[in-house]
Order: sequence, then C-alpha cells, then structure tokens
Amino acid sequence: MIKEIRRKYNSEFSYEKYNAFVDDLNNTLNSKIEFRVCETPLFLSRELTSELKKACGEIIDQISTKEYMEFSKSGIPSHLKVPGDTSHPVFLQIDFAICNDENGGFTPRLIELQGFPSLYGFQAYFQEIYQKHFHLPEGFTAYYNGLNLESYKKLLYNTIVGDTDPEETVLLEIYPYQQKTLIDFLATEHYTGITPVCLTEVKKRGNKLFYSKNGKEIQIRRIYNRVIQDELERSGVEFGFSFADELDVQWVGHPDWFFRISKYTLPRLKTKYSPEAYFLHEIDKYPEDLHNYVLKPLYSFAGLGVEIDVTKESLDSKQNKENYILQKKIEYAPLVETPDIPSKVEIRMMFLWNDKPMLVNNLTRFSKGKMMGVDFNKNKTWVGSNTAFHPED
Repeated sequence: MIKEIRRKYNSEFSYEKYNAFVDDLNNTLNSKIEFRVCETPLFLSRELTSELKKACGEIIDQISTKEYMEFSKSGIPSHLKVPGDTSHPVFLQIDFAICNDENGGFTPRLIELQGFPSLYGFQAYFQEIYQKHFHLPEGFTAYYNGLNLESYKKLLYNTIVGDTDPEETVLLEIYPYQQKTLIDFLATEHYTGITPVCLTEVKKRGNKLFYSKNGKEIQIRRIYNRVIQDELERSGVEFGFSFADELDVQWVGHPDWFFRISKYTLPRLKTKYSPEAYFLHEIDKYPEDLHNYVLKPLYSFAGLGVEIDVTKESLDSKQNKENYILQKKIEYAPLVETPDIPSKVEIRMMFLWNDKPMLVNNLTRFSKGKMMGVDFNKNKTWVGSNTAFHPED
C-alpha cells in the first residue's frame, strides 16, 4: 500500500534472510510451524488503517445492540448450548478483504467475523521474531491503541489468567499437541504461563474439573477455550465431562460465542463494508447472477464446505437450508507486488473485549489463488500467513 516501503522491502529481500527467520520461528519454541509463512508482511497506510478501524467500529456498533444480542442466541444449536454464558465475547475477530475502491484506491470489505480466539499468542511471537531479522520502517507497529509487546503481554495475561494462579488456568483443546495451531498454544504458554491441556485429560469430581501437571493434581478455575464445539461433535472424542454440565469454572471465551458471532451474523449486518448476505431458507427467489455469490455452511470452520461455484440446482439440493447463507462474492485486489504476480491479502483485526472491545493486534493472509486456503495456493510463493504493520497511533 505504501509504494516506497514496498519497493525497498522487495529490493532488500533474500531467501537467505527469510529462511533464517522461519528457522528461528520453528526453533525458539521447539515447535515446527504447520502453515506457510508468507515472505512479506503488509505495510498499511495511515488512511487505510483508519478506514479499517472505522469499518470495525460500524460492525461492533451493530453487534452490540440489545436486539442483536437477543437474536444471536438463536444461532447456538440447542444441543450445544453451554451454561454460564456471558454478556459479550472476550475475543472478537473481524476479517476483511482488501479491495479496489471506485476512486482507484483500496478499501476493506468484510469476509467473516467470529467471537472466538485467534492466534493471540503466535502473532506477538511472530512479530517479536520478525524484528530480529527484518528492518521495520520507523514509526510502524502491528499493535493498536498504544500497545507494544510488553503492554500487550500484560493485557493478554490479565484477560486470560486474571487474578488466578496461571496453573489454575488451562488452554483447553482437542489433542492440542496434534493441532496445526500448536505454535500458538506454546506462544500463549510462553507469555502467560498457562498449560495446553487436552480435554480427554480433564477429570471431573462433583462440579469441579482437575488436570495433572508434573505429578500434581490441580483444580481448573479458568478455561481459555480453544475447543470448537461442532468440530468436537464430529470428532467423536470421548472425555470425562460435558460442556452442558454446570461447572465450577470461568470460561475465558465462553463457547456459545463461537456461534453467536459468526457467519450467522452476516445477514444482519448493514454497513458499506459488509457484503449482501442471506439465510438460504429465507430467499424467495435466487439472484439472477448466482455466479457472483458464494454459499457458506453456518456450522463449519476454516472454510470447510464453502462452495464458490453456485448454481440453482446446487442450492435446491441442500437439505436444512436454514444452515446455509448465500453471500455476495468479494473481489480481492491483487495489490502486493511480488517477484511474479501480485498477491491478494486478507487482514484479521483482533480484539480483546474486557470492559469494551479493544483493537490489539492483527494477522494477514496472502493468496494468489481463487481462495485463501492452502489448497488454492499450492506451489506458490509470497502467499501464506504474516502480519500488517501500520503507522503508530
């Protein structure tokens, strides 16, 4: 977005430097990254950074209303509701494509949003290692609201651990050491002291939960929840408690918010930054230009089940149409200069919501395929995950 910085970065780039950076990422926490790291970050202008913040603000205003909060409860599958829901999510992610605007510049367009944790540990770790290997333009940062690494770590600790002993807070996941996001779990442990724990290792006595660490049994008082309920249901994994139990724990990131702020939200948003979106069962007549739409299942994660070549026949064939949304396609701008063809980019704006939503960090994904996923970017370079640096507030 800033031509001078882009030209300087590209002219100074070498795979020797990049490979040393990735090796450092893999070795510092003794865990190999299971997703591709892009060769470049995104360098945002102050103007586009401001517009991204404005877009987030408009969306948050709409999902914070009493009417939306009541509506969002119907997005939770009845058999997956968890007791002890909270008045708002602790974690909020808002994903935007960067697109061309009508004036020859760039503008954000909403892709998705979620009330579920993202890579809060890894992105701080990533940015810390990045600055050991690459020169960051003066006055640029990946953080927001005046945060830096130290103040961000303190805020993250206070959000997740609070006034509890870190040993009494766990990062809960399904087989965490087998997940592609293990590097994030280890970075979170590095910054907060909490342990990744598999839910199969949790024991229940009465309404209390326990896990073992270094031969000692410890009561779990807070759960930093990374378990995706519908993924758990599909996995068939057996464990010794139920999410439906009345448990003596505090959820940091209550599971219900995975559904309450999600693709289920998209048809209710009406801003200049959000695309047309409809619940499939509420459509009386399909749009004439179905090729300009994408079909998304409500209950999926990481792009599973998304159909980008939509036809009337494919829509008619769907069972349980209430579980799908039809959303207008968004055209990403090929805007990042690379050694061959330009990359498209998506940016995730990452919030922590304690007293109020606070923008704290971001992550970016670069693509040269039809979609952002790995399957659409095989054998390509200057694609994958990175971060966005922007002028300091």
